[in-house]
Amino acid sequence: MSDLITADLVDLDLDRSADGKEGAARALAGRMAAAGRVTDLDGFLADVAAREAQTPTGLDGGIGIPHCRSAHVTEPTLAFGRSTRGIDFGAADGPADLVFLIAAPAGADDAHLTILSALARQLMNTAFTDALRAVRDPGTAAALIRGEEPAEALIRGEGPTGALIRDEGPAGAPAEEPDASEGAGFEEGAGGPVFRVVAVTSCPTGIAHTYMAAEALENAARDAGVDLVVETQGSAGFTRLDPALIEAADGVILAHDVAVRDKARFAGKPTVDTGVKAAVNRPAELIAEVRAKAARGEVTAGTTPVERTGDSAEGYGSMLRKWLMSGVSYMVPFVAAGGLLIALGFAIGGYEINKAPSVMDHFLWTQADSWAALLFQIGNVAFAFLVPVLAGYIAYGMADRPGLVPGFVGGSVALTIEAGFLGGLAAGLLSGAVVLAIQRVRIPAALRGIMPVVVIPLISAAVVGFLMFVVIGKPIASAQQAMTDWLGGLSGTNAVLLGALLGLMMCFDLGGPVNKVAYTFATAGIAVADPSASAMKIMAAVMAAGMVPPLAMALATTVRGRLFNAAERENGKAAWVLGASFISEGAIPFAAADPLRVIPASMAGGALTGALSMAFDATLRAPHGGVFVVPLIGNPLLYLVAVAAGVCVTTALVVLLKGLRTPAPGTRTPVGAPREKQTATA
Repeated sequence: MSDLITADLVDLDLDRSADGKEGAARALAGRMAAAGRVTDLDGFLADVAAREAQTPTGLDGGIGIPHCRSAHVTEPTLAFGRSTRGIDFGAADGPADLVFLIAAPAGADDAHLTILSALARQLMNTAFTDALRAVRDPGTAAALIRGEEPAEALIRGEGPTGALIRDEGPAGAPAEEPDASEGAGFEEGAGGPVFRVVAVTSCPTGIAHTYMAAEALENAARDAGVDLVVETQGSAGFTRLDPALIEAADGVILAHDVAVRDKARFAGKPTVDTGVKAAVNRPAELIAEVRAKAARGEVTAGTTPVERTGDSAEGYGSMLRKWLMSGVSYMVPFVAAGGLLIALGFAIGGYEINKAPSVMDHFLWTQADSWAALLFQIGNVAFAFLVPVLAGYIAYGMADRPGLVPGFVGGSVALTIEAGFLGGLAAGLLSGAVVLAIQRVRIPAALRGIMPVVVIPLISAAVVGFLMFVVIGKPIASAQQAMTDWLGGLSGTNAVLLGALLGLMMCFDLGGPVNKVAYTFATAGIAVADPSASAMKIMAAVMAAGMVPPLAMALATTVRGRLFNAAERENGKAAWVLGASFISEGAIPFAAADPLRVIPASMAGGALTGALSMAFDATLRAPHGGVFVVPLIGNPLLYLVAVAAGVCVTTALVVLLKGLRTPAPGTRTPVGAPREKQTATA
C-alpha cells in the first residue's frame, strides 16, 4: 500500500508545468503515465474531464481533488501538486493551491480505495493541509500523505521544513473507516439521551466527496453534541446501517449526488436530503436543519421518499435537469432497441414492411419478409414504452417509487391523446408533483403502512389521469390540428420555405407533438394509391431533417468529446445508428441535458436540410427507414448532401455554443489570503 504515492508523483511547483485545471490534470496525469500507472493519457484525461463536468471538484480551503475511475488506470494512484498562483476548480472561496489527482481503475480493490477514502477524510484536517503547504521536498510530501514516520517527524518540527505543531496525532495516518453496523452505535449522554442522527454520503465516483462529507458531518456533530453514525456508500463498498440504529435515530441526513441505495429504510424520520458538497461545506447547518425538522415533527409517510430540501446553491433548474435525466436514462435503452429493430425490419423487408399483417397470424420460417415483419413489430412494441418509461422515471426521480404508478399511467395517457414526448415530460413532472403533495399531508401513524401500496397509487393515478385526459389533452389536440391545417395551406406556395419549416418542426421536440404534426402531415400525403410528386418531396424533407439531430450529436461527441460527459459520449455512439435509421429520439438525451444549446442548433440544421431537400427535388415514398431506404429516394446523392449539410451546421453550432459555456476565470481570492466560511457550491 505504501506505493500509492511516491516522490515521482509529487510536483511542488505545478505552475511551472500547468495552466488551468486541465493543465494541472495533464501535468499530474503525465507523472502517472511515466510511472506506468496510466496506460492511455488522453483517454484517462477524458475520464477526468467527464467527472469534472458532473460537479466541480474544488473544495473550500484551497483544495482541488480531480478524480475518476478509469479503464486506463492500472492501479489505484495518487498524484499531488502545489501551486502558488492558484488553480480554479470551482470552489466558492477561490482557487486551489493544493491539488490531488486521484485515479482508480475500473475494478479497484477495496484496500486501496479505503486508503483513498482515508486521504479524503484527512483533507478536512487543517494541520495536514498546513504541513503540505510548508513541505519542501517531494519525498517528504509523499511520506506525509502516506502517513509514514518521516511525516510524523516533520509535524513535530524535526523535519526539514521547521516547526509545524499538531497535538491531535499523525497528520498523514490513514483514518480507519468506521463500520456502520459493528462497533458503531448511539450512546447515552451524561444528562440523558442526546439527539441521534444517521447519515448517508455518496458521490458519483465514490472516492473523495463521499468520505469528506462523512468526516465533516462527524466533526460538526461532535461540536454540536449530537450523536451521529454515517454510512458511506463509496467505491470501497459499504456496510449498511444497523436497522436498530435507524429505528433509534431522531433524524436522517442524506448527502448524495447519486441515488441512495435502499432509501426506503429511512421513511418516517425527519430528513434532510441534499447534495454531497453541502455536507462538506456546511455540515453544521444540516445538523441544525434536521434538529429543527424533528422539533416540528416533520416526517415522511410509509415507504415514501424523504423530502428533498436541496443544496442551497441548487436551483430549480438543476433539480429539473436531474429529474429529466432520470427519465431519459431509463428511456434510452428502449430507444436503441426499438429503433434498431425497426431499422432492421425496413432494411430486410423494404419500405412496405409497416403494412405487413401481424406475425401471430402470418409467419413463415423460410421467408425473409416474415422475419422483417417480426423485427419491425417487436421494435414498434418497444417504442410504445418510450413515453410511459420517460414519464414514469421522471416521477421516480422526483418522488422515488411512489411516483412510478402515476408516472406510467400519465405517460400512457399521453400516448392515447397523442401528446408524444412533451406530453410524457408533462405527465412525469405532474406525477412527481402530485405524489410530493400527497406526502405533505399528515396522516395517523396507523394508516402509514397502506399509504405506499394503496392510497398514494390510487389518488395520484386518478388525479394525473384526470388532468391528462380532461385538462391537458384537448389543448394539445387542438394545437396539433391547427398546425396541420396551416401546413396544408403552405404546401402549394413556397416549397423551399415549407421544407425549412418542416425541418424546424421535426427538430423542435424530437418525437413530441410538433414533430408528430410534421411527420403525420408527410405520411398522410403518401398514404394513397398514387401519391403526388409534392407529397413525396414533403416526405423526403421530413425524414432528412429528422435524421439531423442524432447524427449531429454523434459527430459532435466524436470530434469534440471533451465537451460531453462519459454518458453522452456513449450515447453518441448509439446515435450514429439511430440517426441513420431516422430515429430522432436518439438526440433526446442531449436535448434533455442541454436544451438551450442542442435544440436551437438542431433546428438550424434541420431547417437547412429540409429546405435543401425540397430544392433538390428529392422524393420518397417510404414513411421510414433512413439510409436503409436510400435506393427508394429520388435524387439520392443530392438528398444525402442535404442531410450532410444540416448535420455539419448543427454540429458546428453545438460545439461553438458548448465551448462558450465555460465561464472565464474571474477574480479569485489570492492563495494564502484568509478564507471566510462560504456556502455550498453547486
